Amino acid sequence: MTKDDKFWETIPFDQFNQKQWESICDGCAQCCAHKLQDEDTDEIFLTNIVCEYLDTEKCQCSVYGDRHTYVPDCIKITPQNAKELSWIPETCGYKLLANGKPLPEWHPLVTGDRQSTEQANMTIKNKVISEADIEIDDLEDYLVEEGYFSSLCKAIGADC
Repeated sequence: MTKDDKFWETIPFDQFNQKQWESICDGCAQCCAHKLQDEDTDEIFLTNIVCEYLDTEKCQCSVYGDRHTYVPDCIKITPQNAKELSWIPETCGYKLLANGKPLPEWHPLVTGDRQSTEQANMTIKNKVISEADIEIDDLEDYLVEEGYFSSLCKAIGADC
Protein backbone atom coordinates (compact mmCIF):
# COMPACT_ATOMS: atom_id res chain seq x y z
CA MET A 1 0.00 0.00 0.00
CA THR A 2 1.23 3.44 -0.84
CA LYS A 3 0.29 6.82 0.55
CA ASP A 4 -1.57 7.44 -2.72
CA ASP A 5 -3.83 4.42 -2.07
CA LYS A 6 -6.13 6.15 0.44
CA PHE A 7 -8.42 3.15 0.93
CA TRP A 8 -9.32 4.36 4.44
CA GLU A 9 -11.06 7.35 2.84
CA THR A 10 -13.09 5.34 0.33
CA ILE A 11 -13.82 1.96 1.91
CA PRO A 12 -16.19 1.73 4.90
CA PHE A 13 -14.27 1.15 8.15
CA ASP A 14 -15.90 -2.20 8.80
CA GLN A 15 -15.08 -3.50 5.30
CA PHE A 16 -11.26 -3.33 5.32
CA ASN A 17 -9.52 -6.55 4.38
CA GLN A 18 -6.97 -7.97 6.85
CA LYS A 19 -3.97 -6.23 5.25
CA GLN A 20 -5.78 -2.89 5.22
CA TRP A 21 -6.95 -3.35 8.81
CA GLU A 22 -3.46 -4.11 10.08
CA SER A 23 -2.04 -1.09 8.23
CA ILE A 24 -4.28 1.25 10.25
CA CYS A 25 -2.01 0.57 13.22
CA ASP A 26 0.58 3.35 13.27
CA GLY A 27 3.03 1.30 15.35
CA CYS A 28 3.00 3.60 18.37
CA ALA A 29 2.50 0.64 20.76
CA GLN A 30 0.71 2.90 23.23
CA CYS A 31 -2.07 0.31 23.48
CA CYS A 32 0.49 -2.07 25.00
CA ALA A 33 1.08 0.21 28.00
CA HIS A 34 -0.70 -0.92 31.14
CA LYS A 35 -3.61 1.16 32.33
CA LEU A 36 -5.31 1.24 35.69
CA GLN A 37 -9.01 1.92 36.13
CA ASP A 38 -10.53 3.50 39.22
CA GLU A 39 -13.21 1.11 40.49
CA ASP A 40 -15.46 3.95 41.67
CA THR A 41 -15.19 6.45 38.82
CA ASP A 42 -14.07 4.19 35.92
CA GLU A 43 -11.36 6.81 35.22
CA ILE A 44 -8.42 5.36 33.28
CA PHE A 45 -4.85 6.06 34.41
CA LEU A 46 -1.86 5.51 32.14
CA THR A 47 1.42 3.91 33.19
CA ASN A 48 4.80 3.69 31.50
CA ILE A 49 4.84 -0.09 31.98
CA VAL A 50 4.34 -2.25 28.90
CA CYS A 51 3.57 -5.88 28.24
CA GLU A 52 6.59 -8.14 28.59
CA TYR A 53 6.11 -9.35 25.01
CA LEU A 54 6.48 -5.91 23.49
CA ASP A 55 9.73 -5.34 21.62
CA THR A 56 10.29 -1.76 22.75
CA GLU A 57 12.86 -1.03 20.05
CA LYS A 58 10.59 -2.10 17.20
CA CYS A 59 7.32 -1.13 18.94
CA GLN A 60 5.92 -4.52 17.94
CA CYS A 61 4.54 -7.46 19.83
CA SER A 62 7.07 -10.29 19.76
CA VAL A 63 4.27 -12.89 19.91
CA TYR A 64 1.65 -11.04 17.86
CA GLY A 65 0.14 -14.05 16.10
CA ASP A 66 -0.19 -15.95 19.38
CA ARG A 67 -0.65 -12.99 21.74
CA HIS A 68 -4.00 -14.21 23.06
CA THR A 69 -2.37 -17.49 24.08
CA TYR A 70 0.35 -15.66 26.02
CA VAL A 71 -1.85 -12.80 27.26
CA PRO A 72 -5.47 -13.99 27.30
CA ASP A 73 -6.80 -10.56 28.28
CA CYS A 74 -5.02 -8.75 25.43
CA ILE A 75 -7.92 -6.94 23.76
CA LYS A 76 -8.26 -7.13 20.01
CA ILE A 77 -9.38 -3.86 18.44
CA THR A 78 -12.24 -4.44 16.01
CA PRO A 79 -14.55 -2.21 13.96
CA GLN A 80 -17.21 -3.00 16.58
CA ASN A 81 -15.22 -1.90 19.66
CA ALA A 82 -12.87 0.80 18.32
CA LYS A 83 -15.21 3.62 19.37
CA GLU A 84 -15.82 2.30 22.88
CA LEU A 85 -12.29 1.45 24.02
CA SER A 86 -11.54 4.43 26.24
CA TRP A 87 -7.97 3.31 26.93
CA ILE A 88 -6.71 3.61 23.36
CA PRO A 89 -5.02 6.95 22.68
CA GLU A 90 -6.93 9.71 20.94
CA THR A 91 -4.33 9.54 18.14
CA CYS A 92 -5.04 5.85 17.39
CA GLY A 93 -5.95 5.35 13.73
CA TYR A 94 -8.62 2.81 14.62
CA LYS A 95 -10.30 5.20 17.05
CA LEU A 96 -10.03 8.15 14.68
CA LEU A 97 -11.50 6.31 11.68
CA ALA A 98 -14.23 4.71 13.81
CA ASN A 99 -15.27 8.22 14.81
CA GLY A 100 -15.19 9.59 11.26
CA LYS A 101 -11.98 11.59 11.79
CA PRO A 102 -8.93 11.70 9.52
CA LEU A 103 -5.63 10.00 10.23
CA PRO A 104 -2.97 12.36 11.67
CA GLU A 105 -0.48 13.89 9.25
CA TRP A 106 2.35 11.79 10.73
CA HIS A 107 0.54 8.44 10.23
CA PRO A 108 2.52 6.00 8.04
CA LEU A 109 -0.41 5.61 5.62
CA VAL A 110 -0.46 9.38 5.12
CA THR A 111 3.31 9.86 4.85
CA GLY A 112 4.16 6.60 3.07
CA ASP A 113 6.96 6.15 5.62
CA ARG A 114 6.70 3.41 8.27
CA GLN A 115 9.10 5.41 10.51
CA SER A 116 6.93 8.56 10.59
CA THR A 117 5.25 7.66 13.89
CA GLU A 118 8.62 7.40 15.58
CA GLN A 119 9.87 10.55 13.85
CA ALA A 120 6.83 12.40 15.26
CA ASN A 121 7.82 11.08 18.71
CA MET A 122 4.49 9.33 19.10
CA THR A 123 5.79 5.86 20.02
CA ILE A 124 6.58 4.31 23.38
CA LYS A 125 10.24 3.94 22.37
CA ASN A 126 12.63 5.06 25.14
CA LYS A 127 9.65 5.97 27.36
CA VAL A 128 8.67 2.67 28.96
CA ILE A 129 9.70 -0.20 31.22
CA SER A 130 8.78 -3.83 30.64
CA GLU A 131 6.47 -5.45 33.16
CA ALA A 132 9.10 -8.19 33.39
CA ASP A 133 11.41 -5.68 35.10
CA ILE A 134 9.09 -4.57 37.91
CA GLU A 135 6.89 -6.00 40.62
CA ILE A 136 3.47 -5.90 38.96
CA ASP A 137 1.87 -5.08 42.34
CA ASP A 138 3.77 -1.76 42.20
CA LEU A 139 2.05 -0.65 38.97
CA GLU A 140 0.60 2.44 40.70
CA ASP A 141 4.16 3.71 41.18
CA TYR A 142 4.49 4.08 37.41
CA LEU A 143 1.56 6.38 36.62
CA VAL A 144 2.23 9.02 33.97
CA GLU A 145 0.34 12.10 32.82
CA GLU A 146 -2.13 12.13 29.95
CA GLY A 147 -0.13 12.85 26.80
CA TYR A 148 3.05 11.30 28.21
CA PHE A 149 3.75 9.43 24.97
CA SER A 150 3.19 12.50 22.81
CA SER A 151 4.52 15.23 25.11
CA LEU A 152 7.46 16.19 22.89
CA CYS A 153 5.17 16.37 19.88
CA LYS A 154 2.96 18.84 21.74
CA ALA A 155 5.96 20.75 23.12
CA ILE A 156 7.27 21.51 19.63
CA GLY A 157 3.82 22.60 18.47
CA ALA A 158 3.34 19.81 15.97
CA ASP A 159 -0.18 18.79 15.01
CA CYS A 160 -0.42 15.48 16.79
